[in-house]
Amino acid sequence: MSGAALRLIRCRRLSTTTGSGVKKVFQWRNLRKVAKVTGAVVLGGCLFITYEVAVLDKAITIDTSAILKEKYKSYIYLKAISSEEKENFAGELTQKARKELHKAARRFLEVSSWLFQQSLDEHFRHVDADPHEVALWVLLKRMKSTNKAVRLQAVQDLAENHHWHDYQYQTAAQVIDQRTAVGLARTPGVDLRFFRPPPVVQYLEDVSAEDGLRELLASLPQSEVDKCVQYFTFVALRESTQSLAAQRGGLWCFGGNGLPYAQSLTSVPSEKVESFCLQALVQHSKVQSHCDPIVKNGGLHLLQRVFQLRKDSLKIQRNIVRIIGNLAINESLHQAIVQSGWVSVLGEMMQSPHVIQASHAARALANLDRETVMEKYEDGLYVLHPQTRGNQPIKADVLFIHGILGAAFKTWRQKDRSISSEEDNTESSNDYTECWPKSWLAADCPNIRVLSVDYDTHLSDWTSSCPAENQRKSLACRSQELLKKLLQAGVGERPVVWVAHSMGGLLVKKMLLDAAEDPEMQNLLKKTKGILFYSVPHRGTYMAEYSVNVRYLLFPSIEVKELCRDSPALHNLNENFLDMARERDIKVLSFAETLPTYIGPMIKILVVPSESADLGIGELIEVNVDHLNICKPEKKDSFLYRRSLQFIQEALHKYINH
Repeated sequence: MSGAALRLIRCRRLSTTTGSGVKKVFQWRNLRKVAKVTGAVVLGGCLFITYEVAVLDKAITIDTSAILKEKYKSYIYLKAISSEEKENFAGELTQKARKELHKAARRFLEVSSWLFQQSLDEHFRHVDADPHEVALWVLLKRMKSTNKAVRLQAVQDLAENHHWHDYQYQTAAQVIDQRTAVGLARTPGVDLRFFRPPPVVQYLEDVSAEDGLRELLASLPQSEVDKCVQYFTFVALRESTQSLAAQRGGLWCFGGNGLPYAQSLTSVPSEKVESFCLQALVQHSKVQSHCDPIVKNGGLHLLQRVFQLRKDSLKIQRNIVRIIGNLAINESLHQAIVQSGWVSVLGEMMQSPHVIQASHAARALANLDRETVMEKYEDGLYVLHPQTRGNQPIKADVLFIHGILGAAFKTWRQKDRSISSEEDNTESSNDYTECWPKSWLAADCPNIRVLSVDYDTHLSDWTSSCPAENQRKSLACRSQELLKKLLQAGVGERPVVWVAHSMGGLLVKKMLLDAAEDPEMQNLLKKTKGILFYSVPHRGTYMAEYSVNVRYLLFPSIEVKELCRDSPALHNLNENFLDMARERDIKVLSFAETLPTYIGPMIKILVVPSESADLGIGELIEVNVDHLNICKPEKKDSFLYRRSLQFIQEALHKYINH
C-alpha cells in the first residue's frame, strides 16, 4: 500500500509540470493504475479481515450452556422441582420470580417500617403473592387504623393465627407499637415470639444487684411519706448495711429483724436482703410522687436485672411485678415501661401455671392497656377474671374479701387434700385449683368480672411488719382506703355481689355504710345486689377474748380488739347495716362453721359460732367444716360451692342472663 501511494504522488507531480496535451493523455493512464491499486487494496483488506475473524473465532468459544448454569445458581429452591416443571421453562421461571418477589417484599418490610405510617394502596391486597404474606401486611396496617374496632380485631386476628413463619414474628416484633404490644400480651395463648426481648443493659461488674437496690432506695425521698414506707426503707437499708459488713468485715454478723441468724462471710443471703429492698420499693411505688424518681434513677432496668437473676424465686418475681403494676398506674410512665422490655416479661408471666404469678402480671398489663381497660387497679386489687382481652361483655362484678391472716389468693383456694385422699383419688388430683373463683366461678359465669381484694391483717403486734400498721388499720381506716381503690377500679358501675370470709364481712358492711354517706360512692350501694358471708362474726368471736386473756403472749392488734363479743362498735355496725339491708332489699346468704379450728398445736376453738354468724336476715346454713375451710370447697360439685354459685346466679339473674 505504501508503494502504490508513492507512485500516485509521483503521477500528481508529473501532471503539474507537463503541458495540456501531455497532461490529458497522462491522466487516463494514471486512472487505470489507480483503479488497479485501489482494487488490490480493497481485496487485500477483505482477505485480511476474513482471516482475522477466522482466527478469532478459533481462539474464543462461547459456551451458552455454562452461562445458563451460572444463571440457575442465583435462584434459591425451597423445595424439589418435579420433572414436569423442569420441562416447562416458563412455569419454572414464574415460580422463581414469585419467590424472589416474596423475599424482596419481606426485606422491604423489615427495613422500611415507616411504610405503615402511610396509606395502604388497594392494589397491595391483590398482589400476586402467597396469602399469608399479604395477610401480615394487611393486619399490621390495620393495627394503625384510626378505627378502634378495626385495631382490636387486627390484634386478635394476628394473635390467633399460629401459622406465621419465624421471620414474620420477627417482622411484627420490630413494627408493632406500644399499644399493639400490650394488646398482644393480653390476648389468650399469644405466641411470645411477637415480643422483642428486653434490651441488654451494661452494668458495672463491681456493682451487685443488692447494691443497686440499696442505692435506688437511698435516692428516693423519705420526708412527707407514710410511716410504714419510712419503716420499710429503714429496715431494707439497715439489712443491706449488715450484709455489706459481713462481706467486708469479720467472719460473722448477727443481724436484726431481717437476719436473725448467724451468717458466714461466704454465705451472705443476698436474696434475703434483695427481698427486703423490694418490699420497701413496693411501698414507695404506692406513692405517686415517688414513681418518677424510681424510673429516672434506673429502677426499671435494675428490676429487670434482679428479675432475670432471681428466676427461681417466685416471691421476688411477684414483688417486682407488683412494683411494675404500681408504676403502670401512671400513664406518663407507660412508654418507659414498654421500652425497658417489661411487656415480653409480663406476657410470659401471664402464661405461668401459678395463679398468683399470672394474676400479678394480669394486673400490671391491665394498667398498661388503655385501649380496652378504662379502670385502674391499685396495689392489692386483682382481677381473677377476665385476665385477658375477650369478646364476652362484662355485666356484673363479684368481689372477694378475705379475713384475718388471709390473702387474696390463698383464702379462696380449694380445700387441701390429705395424703390418703390423694392416693384414693389419683384421677381427680389433677383437678385441684389454687383459686376456685378464678377456675370454677369464671367458667360458670363467664360474663362477670371477678375481683379479689388483698390487705394486710395481723393477730398481734409480734407478727406485724410495720409498727405503725396496727395503730391506723382499723375497720374505719381500711374501709376508706379500699373504697378509693374500688372507685378507681370502676366498682359500682355494674351490679355487685360481695363474698366475704370472717372479718372481711365486717369490712364489707362498714364499706357499704360509708358508701351511703359519700356522694361519690352511693352508686356502689345502689348496685349491691347480694352479700355472701362465710363465718362472719357479726356479734364478735371467742378468738378476740382468747387474745385478750393471754395478752402476755399475744398482744392483740386493733383489728382483733374490734372483734370482741358485745363490743359497742360491733353492735352499732350490725344494727345500722341491718336497717340499710332491709331497706334496700339486699339478698344475704350466710354459712356457719360447726367444727373447732386448731389455734397452735395444742389449742382448738370454735372461732365463729352459729349465733354470731347469723346476721339476722337471709338464710343461714351450717356446714360441717372449721373456720379455715368454710370458704374452701372440697370440689366443684360439693354442696358448699354449688349453693354459693346458686346464690350468685340468683342475685344477678336479671343482669347476666340478658
